[in-house]
Amino acid sequence: MKLLRMSPGHGDVLLAEGDPSLQADEERLVEEFRRQLDLGMWAAVPSTGNDGRREATMVRDFSEVPEGADRVIFFPQAAGG
Repeated sequence: MKLLRMSPGHGDVLLAEGDPSLQADEERLVEEFRRQLDLGMWAAVPSTGNDGRREATMVRDFSEVPEGADRVIFFPQAAGG
């Protein structure tokens, strides 16, 4: 699994990579996941829908990441007012 951050103008930036079935890797992935959320980022797990279109599921905790997901994308919350 890869944890990536979307960075406008720079593409995706690799934050962490590992196999969640290995305890040391899972701990590192969870730590980075939490760090990104603490920075105010949102997290989504991309997938392909039944019709072939790209989709993403928002997640708020590492435990919500579906088993077998190959990546989680972090992106900044939209500014607004």
